[in-house]
Amino acid sequence: MITSRNNALIKNIKKLQQKKYRLRESRFLIEGVHLIEEALAADVGIDMLVKSEEAPLLPFDIGEHRVVEVEASVFTTLSETQTPQGWLAVCKMPTDTPMIEGDVLLLDGLSDPGNVGTIIRTAEAAGMAGIYVSEDTVDLYNDKVIRATQGALFHIPVVAGNLKTIVFSLQEKGIPVYSTAAHAECSYQDVQPRQAYALLLGNEAQGLSSELANITDQTVSIPIFGKTESLNVAVAAGVLMYGWLNQREEQR
Repeated sequence: MITSRNNALIKNIKKLQQKKYRLRESRFLIEGVHLIEEALAADVGIDMLVKSEEAPLLPFDIGEHRVVEVEASVFTTLSETQTPQGWLAVCKMPTDTPMIEGDVLLLDGLSDPGNVGTIIRTAEAAGMAGIYVSEDTVDLYNDKVIRATQGALFHIPVVAGNLKTIVFSLQEKGIPVYSTAAHAECSYQDVQPRQAYALLLGNEAQGLSSELANITDQTVSIPIFGKTESLNVAVAAGVLMYGWLNQREEQR
């Protein structure tokens, strides 16, 4: 059992709470029983599991994964949650860039981890094929993003890249790219994407960059009947994805 927070392994694990070390090591942390179970189910590469001395054994098979036990006070230094469950894992970042075919989301410069995590979770639930994010979107392996996905991050491809290049590539394949704006004349309810489509969403405060807005195929709005000017971007994403999904189901 590791009893000191100054232990070299503990120090290296703690560094993964910072983006620059995550990128350098191509590793990230997940915390909690549910996320570990989801990572194992998705066959995410797990380097090691870290268990607090006070934590009960996991209620599922962990195979031959290495388990490092630490004192409760040491685990507290590694935890980023208010009520730690006593388990975390060091995971490998995916190294391959998957081909995404089907309905996709594109996220341009989103900065709120909770929004990005919620969008990933909703997209996976709605059966989207994958998500592209701009390089200035919040780090996907931020602890708050991962927790907000509730494990969905392990079940849907999420790829960072140049969205302008990705938009042109999608359009070359005949895939229409839709964006949103509060005052667009066309309601999303009047659009019926029967084949694969791409939905482009912009930053919470500034919206979509003009460079991307100018190359999308169509801009749609979500009707608002109260005095609120706009919807939260994660809520808007959910409305659009499920709205178009329901349209398809009705057409079958």
